[in-house]
Amino acid sequence: MTSTPDFQAWAAAGQSRVEAVLQKLLPAPEIAPERLHQAMRYAVLGGGKRVRPLLAFAAGELSGADPERVALAGAAVEIIHAYSLVHDDLPCMDDDVLRRGKPTCHVEFDEPTALLVGDALQSLAFQVITEHKLNDDASVQLEMARLLAVASGSRGMAGGQAIDLAAVGKVLTVPELEFMHVHKTGAIIRAAAVLGLKCGAPVSAVDYAHVDTFAKVIGLAFQVVDDVLDVDASSATLGKTAGKDAEQGKPTYVSAMGLARAKAFAEELRVEAMRSLEGFGERALRLRQLADFIVLRKF
Repeated sequence: MTSTPDFQAWAAAGQSRVEAVLQKLLPAPEIAPERLHQAMRYAVLGGGKRVRPLLAFAAGELSGADPERVALAGAAVEIIHAYSLVHDDLPCMDDDVLRRGKPTCHVEFDEPTALLVGDALQSLAFQVITEHKLNDDASVQLEMARLLAVASGSRGMAGGQAIDLAAVGKVLTVPELEFMHVHKTGAIIRAAAVLGLKCGAPVSAVDYAHVDTFAKVIGLAFQVVDDVLDVDASSATLGKTAGKDAEQGKPTYVSAMGLARAKAFAEELRVEAMRSLEGFGERALRLRQLADFIVLRKF
Protein backbone atom coordinates (compact mmCIF):
# COMPACT_ATOMS: atom_id res chain seq x y z
CA MET A 1 0.00 0.00 0.00
CA THR A 2 1.43 3.37 -0.99
CA SER A 3 1.33 6.30 1.40
CA THR A 4 -0.98 9.23 0.78
CA PRO A 5 0.87 12.03 -1.05
CA ASP A 6 1.41 15.11 1.08
CA PHE A 7 -0.79 18.13 0.51
CA GLN A 8 1.75 20.05 -1.55
CA ALA A 9 2.20 17.13 -3.94
CA TRP A 10 -1.54 16.53 -4.15
CA ALA A 11 -2.26 20.21 -4.79
CA ALA A 12 0.49 20.49 -7.40
CA ALA A 13 -0.89 17.45 -9.23
CA GLY A 14 -4.41 18.93 -9.18
CA GLN A 15 -3.20 22.31 -10.37
CA SER A 16 -1.27 20.70 -13.24
CA ARG A 17 -4.28 18.60 -14.25
CA VAL A 18 -6.58 21.63 -14.33
CA GLU A 19 -4.01 23.75 -16.16
CA ALA A 20 -3.76 21.08 -18.88
CA VAL A 21 -7.55 20.93 -19.18
CA LEU A 22 -7.81 24.72 -19.41
CA GLN A 23 -5.13 24.75 -22.12
CA LYS A 24 -7.31 22.41 -24.20
CA LEU A 25 -10.65 24.08 -23.45
CA LEU A 26 -9.60 27.61 -24.36
CA PRO A 27 -9.60 28.45 -28.09
CA ALA A 28 -6.14 28.35 -29.65
CA PRO A 29 -4.52 31.79 -30.05
CA GLU A 30 -4.26 31.50 -33.82
CA ILE A 31 -8.01 30.91 -34.30
CA ALA A 32 -9.99 34.00 -35.36
CA PRO A 33 -10.67 36.34 -33.69
CA GLU A 34 -7.03 35.93 -32.68
CA ARG A 35 -6.75 38.92 -30.33
CA LEU A 36 -9.79 37.90 -28.30
CA HIS A 37 -8.58 34.32 -27.97
CA GLN A 38 -5.09 35.48 -27.02
CA ALA A 39 -6.60 37.72 -24.34
CA MET A 40 -8.80 34.89 -23.01
CA ARG A 41 -5.76 32.66 -22.61
CA TYR A 42 -3.81 35.51 -21.03
CA ALA A 43 -6.55 35.98 -18.42
CA VAL A 44 -6.89 32.32 -17.51
CA LEU A 45 -3.59 30.49 -17.94
CA GLY A 46 -0.39 30.51 -15.95
CA GLY A 47 -1.55 32.13 -12.76
CA GLY A 48 -3.59 31.72 -9.62
CA LYS A 49 -3.60 29.06 -6.93
CA ARG A 50 -6.55 27.17 -8.51
CA VAL A 51 -8.20 26.92 -5.09
CA ARG A 52 -11.65 26.39 -6.60
CA PRO A 53 -10.69 23.37 -8.74
CA LEU A 54 -8.79 21.95 -5.77
CA LEU A 55 -11.96 22.22 -3.70
CA ALA A 56 -13.79 20.36 -6.46
CA PHE A 57 -11.17 17.58 -6.42
CA ALA A 58 -11.28 17.32 -2.62
CA ALA A 59 -15.09 17.18 -2.51
CA GLY A 60 -15.12 14.71 -5.37
CA GLU A 61 -13.13 12.28 -3.22
CA LEU A 62 -16.16 12.01 -0.91
CA SER A 63 -18.34 10.71 -3.75
CA GLY A 64 -15.76 8.62 -5.57
CA ALA A 65 -15.84 10.97 -8.55
CA ASP A 66 -13.72 10.37 -11.63
CA PRO A 67 -10.89 12.97 -11.45
CA GLU A 68 -11.19 13.61 -15.20
CA ARG A 69 -14.81 14.65 -14.75
CA VAL A 70 -13.96 16.74 -11.70
CA ALA A 71 -11.18 18.48 -13.65
CA LEU A 72 -13.72 19.63 -16.23
CA ALA A 73 -16.16 20.85 -13.57
CA GLY A 74 -13.34 22.59 -11.71
CA ALA A 75 -12.12 24.16 -14.94
CA ALA A 76 -15.61 25.54 -15.64
CA VAL A 77 -15.66 27.18 -12.21
CA GLU A 78 -12.14 28.53 -12.70
CA ILE A 79 -13.15 30.03 -16.04
CA ILE A 80 -16.04 31.84 -14.33
CA HIS A 81 -13.63 33.05 -11.66
CA ALA A 82 -11.18 34.33 -14.29
CA TYR A 83 -13.94 36.21 -16.11
CA SER A 84 -14.98 37.85 -12.84
CA LEU A 85 -11.41 39.03 -12.22
CA VAL A 86 -11.12 40.53 -15.70
CA HIS A 87 -14.33 42.51 -15.20
CA ASP A 88 -13.49 43.34 -11.57
CA ASP A 89 -10.23 44.98 -12.69
CA LEU A 90 -11.86 47.22 -15.34
CA PRO A 91 -11.79 51.01 -14.82
CA CYS A 92 -15.58 51.03 -14.31
CA MET A 93 -15.16 48.58 -11.39
CA ASP A 94 -11.98 48.51 -9.27
CA ASP A 95 -9.70 50.07 -11.91
CA ASP A 96 -6.69 47.88 -11.12
CA VAL A 97 -3.50 47.44 -13.14
CA LEU A 98 -1.97 44.32 -11.55
CA ARG A 99 -3.37 40.79 -11.31
CA ARG A 100 -1.47 37.55 -10.60
CA GLY A 101 1.79 39.45 -10.85
CA LYS A 102 1.23 40.79 -14.37
CA PRO A 103 -0.69 43.65 -16.02
CA THR A 104 -4.44 43.24 -15.89
CA CYS A 105 -6.22 42.16 -19.06
CA HIS A 106 -7.45 45.63 -20.05
CA VAL A 107 -3.96 47.06 -19.54
CA GLU A 108 -2.24 44.34 -21.57
CA PHE A 109 -4.88 44.49 -24.33
CA ASP A 110 -7.59 47.18 -24.07
CA GLU A 111 -10.89 47.79 -22.31
CA PRO A 112 -13.25 46.62 -25.08
CA THR A 113 -11.25 43.41 -25.49
CA ALA A 114 -11.26 42.81 -21.73
CA LEU A 115 -15.02 43.25 -21.63
CA LEU A 116 -15.44 40.70 -24.41
CA VAL A 117 -13.01 38.34 -22.68
CA GLY A 118 -15.28 38.23 -19.66
CA ASP A 119 -18.36 37.67 -21.81
CA ALA A 120 -16.70 34.90 -23.82
CA LEU A 121 -15.28 33.16 -20.75
CA GLN A 122 -18.66 33.05 -19.06
CA SER A 123 -20.17 31.44 -22.16
CA LEU A 124 -17.28 28.98 -22.38
CA ALA A 125 -17.83 27.83 -18.78
CA PHE A 126 -21.38 26.76 -19.54
CA GLN A 127 -20.30 25.16 -22.80
CA VAL A 128 -17.88 23.03 -20.75
CA ILE A 129 -20.55 22.08 -18.20
CA THR A 130 -23.02 21.00 -20.87
CA GLU A 131 -20.75 19.62 -23.59
CA HIS A 132 -18.85 17.04 -21.53
CA LYS A 133 -20.23 14.10 -19.58
CA LEU A 134 -19.75 14.95 -15.92
CA ASN A 135 -22.31 12.54 -14.45
CA ASP A 136 -24.04 9.43 -15.81
CA ASP A 137 -27.42 10.94 -14.87
CA ALA A 138 -28.32 13.77 -17.27
CA SER A 139 -30.65 15.34 -14.69
CA VAL A 140 -27.74 15.66 -12.25
CA GLN A 141 -25.64 17.36 -14.89
CA LEU A 142 -28.49 19.75 -15.66
CA GLU A 143 -28.64 20.59 -11.95
CA MET A 144 -24.89 21.25 -11.99
CA ALA A 145 -25.35 23.78 -14.78
CA ARG A 146 -28.18 25.43 -12.82
CA LEU A 147 -26.06 25.63 -9.66
CA LEU A 148 -23.20 27.30 -11.51
CA ALA A 149 -25.60 29.75 -13.17
CA VAL A 150 -27.14 30.76 -9.84
CA ALA A 151 -23.71 31.08 -8.21
CA SER A 152 -22.54 33.34 -11.06
CA GLY A 153 -25.58 35.58 -11.37
CA SER A 154 -27.48 38.25 -9.48
CA ARG A 155 -28.21 35.85 -6.62
CA GLY A 156 -24.52 35.03 -6.39
CA MET A 157 -21.24 36.53 -7.56
CA ALA A 158 -22.62 39.33 -9.78
CA GLY A 159 -25.07 40.36 -7.09
CA GLY A 160 -22.30 40.42 -4.50
CA GLN A 161 -20.22 42.64 -6.77
CA ALA A 162 -23.18 45.02 -7.15
CA ILE A 163 -23.48 45.23 -3.35
CA ASP A 164 -19.72 45.80 -3.11
CA LEU A 165 -19.82 48.70 -5.58
CA ALA A 166 -22.75 50.28 -3.78
CA ALA A 167 -20.92 50.01 -0.44
CA VAL A 168 -17.88 52.11 -1.40
CA GLY A 169 -17.42 54.89 1.13
CA LYS A 170 -19.96 53.39 3.53
CA VAL A 171 -19.57 51.65 6.87
CA LEU A 172 -21.06 48.16 6.87
CA THR A 173 -21.79 46.00 9.87
CA VAL A 174 -20.25 42.54 10.07
CA PRO A 175 -23.57 40.85 9.12
CA GLU A 176 -23.84 43.17 6.10
CA LEU A 177 -20.29 42.29 5.09
CA GLU A 178 -21.08 38.61 5.46
CA PHE A 179 -24.15 38.93 3.24
CA MET A 180 -22.07 40.68 0.57
CA HIS A 181 -19.23 38.17 0.59
CA VAL A 182 -21.37 35.05 0.83
CA HIS A 183 -22.51 36.18 -2.60
CA LYS A 184 -19.46 37.85 -4.15
CA THR A 185 -16.75 35.40 -3.12
CA GLY A 186 -18.51 32.54 -1.40
CA ALA A 187 -21.06 31.55 -4.04
CA ILE A 188 -18.47 30.38 -6.58
CA ILE A 189 -16.42 28.62 -3.89
CA ARG A 190 -19.54 26.75 -2.76
CA ALA A 191 -20.31 25.88 -6.38
CA ALA A 192 -16.82 24.43 -6.84
CA ALA A 193 -17.19 22.04 -3.92
CA VAL A 194 -20.73 21.00 -4.77
CA LEU A 195 -19.97 20.45 -8.47
CA GLY A 196 -16.99 18.28 -7.56
CA LEU A 197 -19.19 16.26 -5.23
CA LYS A 198 -21.87 15.86 -7.90
CA CYS A 199 -19.39 14.39 -10.40
CA GLY A 200 -19.52 11.18 -8.35
CA ALA A 201 -22.08 8.83 -6.85
CA PRO A 202 -25.13 10.27 -5.06
CA VAL A 203 -24.57 11.20 -1.40
CA SER A 204 -27.10 11.57 1.38
CA ALA A 205 -28.85 14.88 1.97
CA VAL A 206 -27.02 15.14 5.30
CA ASP A 207 -23.59 14.67 3.71
CA TYR A 208 -24.45 17.12 0.94
CA ALA A 209 -25.49 19.71 3.54
CA HIS A 210 -22.23 19.23 5.46
CA VAL A 211 -20.13 19.78 2.33
CA ASP A 212 -22.19 22.83 1.41
CA THR A 213 -21.79 24.23 4.94
CA PHE A 214 -18.06 23.63 4.83
CA ALA A 215 -17.77 25.45 1.49
CA LYS A 216 -19.93 28.36 2.68
CA VAL A 217 -17.86 28.86 5.82
CA ILE A 218 -14.48 28.42 4.16
CA GLY A 219 -15.56 30.77 1.36
CA LEU A 220 -16.24 33.44 3.96
CA ALA A 221 -12.89 32.71 5.62
CA PHE A 222 -11.21 33.13 2.23
CA GLN A 223 -12.55 36.68 2.02
CA VAL A 224 -11.60 37.54 5.60
CA VAL A 225 -8.03 36.40 4.92
CA ASP A 226 -8.01 38.37 1.65
CA ASP A 227 -8.97 41.49 3.60
CA VAL A 228 -6.21 40.83 6.13
CA LEU A 229 -3.60 40.26 3.44
CA ASP A 230 -4.65 43.46 1.66
CA VAL A 231 -3.38 45.25 4.76
CA ASP A 232 -0.63 42.89 5.86
CA ALA A 233 1.10 41.87 2.60
CA SER A 234 2.91 43.64 -0.24
CA SER A 235 1.83 43.88 -3.87
CA ALA A 236 4.80 41.70 -4.86
CA THR A 237 3.69 38.99 -2.45
CA LEU A 238 0.01 39.17 -3.40
CA GLY A 239 0.47 39.50 -7.14
CA LYS A 240 -2.10 42.30 -7.10
CA THR A 241 -2.23 45.84 -5.76
CA ALA A 242 -2.03 45.86 -1.97
CA GLY A 243 -3.96 48.42 0.06
CA LYS A 244 -6.46 48.97 -2.75
CA ASP A 245 -9.53 48.43 -0.56
CA ALA A 246 -8.58 51.13 1.95
CA GLU A 247 -7.56 53.50 -0.85
CA GLN A 248 -10.98 53.13 -2.51
CA GLY A 249 -12.93 53.37 0.76
CA LYS A 250 -14.24 49.81 0.53
CA PRO A 251 -15.66 48.26 3.70
CA THR A 252 -13.67 45.21 4.77
CA TYR A 253 -13.48 42.90 7.75
CA VAL A 254 -10.36 44.78 8.83
CA SER A 255 -12.14 48.15 8.69
CA ALA A 256 -15.18 46.68 10.46
CA MET A 257 -13.47 44.82 13.30
CA GLY A 258 -9.77 45.67 13.26
CA LEU A 259 -6.82 43.60 12.07
CA ALA A 260 -6.36 41.43 15.16
CA ARG A 261 -10.07 40.58 15.43
CA ALA A 262 -10.27 39.82 11.71
CA LYS A 263 -7.39 37.35 12.05
CA ALA A 264 -9.13 35.72 15.02
CA PHE A 265 -12.42 35.57 13.09
CA ALA A 266 -10.71 33.74 10.22
CA GLU A 267 -9.48 31.13 12.69
CA GLU A 268 -12.96 30.77 14.18
CA LEU A 269 -14.33 30.13 10.70
CA ARG A 270 -11.64 27.52 10.07
CA VAL A 271 -12.67 25.68 13.23
CA GLU A 272 -16.33 25.85 12.20
CA ALA A 273 -15.49 24.51 8.74
CA MET A 274 -13.56 21.61 10.27
CA ARG A 275 -16.49 20.80 12.53
CA SER A 276 -18.78 20.36 9.53
CA LEU A 277 -16.49 17.58 8.22
CA GLU A 278 -16.36 15.47 11.38
CA GLY A 279 -18.67 12.77 10.03
CA PHE A 280 -16.46 12.05 7.01
CA GLY A 281 -13.34 10.89 8.83
CA GLU A 282 -10.20 10.51 6.73
CA ARG A 283 -12.19 10.83 3.49
CA ALA A 284 -12.26 14.59 4.06
CA LEU A 285 -8.49 14.90 4.57
CA ARG A 286 -8.00 17.07 1.49
CA LEU A 287 -10.88 19.38 2.41
CA ARG A 288 -9.34 19.86 5.86
CA GLN A 289 -5.95 20.57 4.34
CA LEU A 290 -7.49 23.10 1.97
CA ALA A 291 -9.18 24.83 4.89
CA ASP A 292 -5.79 25.14 6.56
CA PHE A 293 -4.22 26.42 3.35
CA ILE A 294 -6.95 29.04 2.81
CA VAL A 295 -6.88 30.41 6.34
CA LEU A 296 -3.19 30.05 7.18
CA ARG A 297 -1.79 31.23 3.81
CA LYS A 298 0.57 34.16 3.77
CA PHE A 299 0.12 35.07 0.09
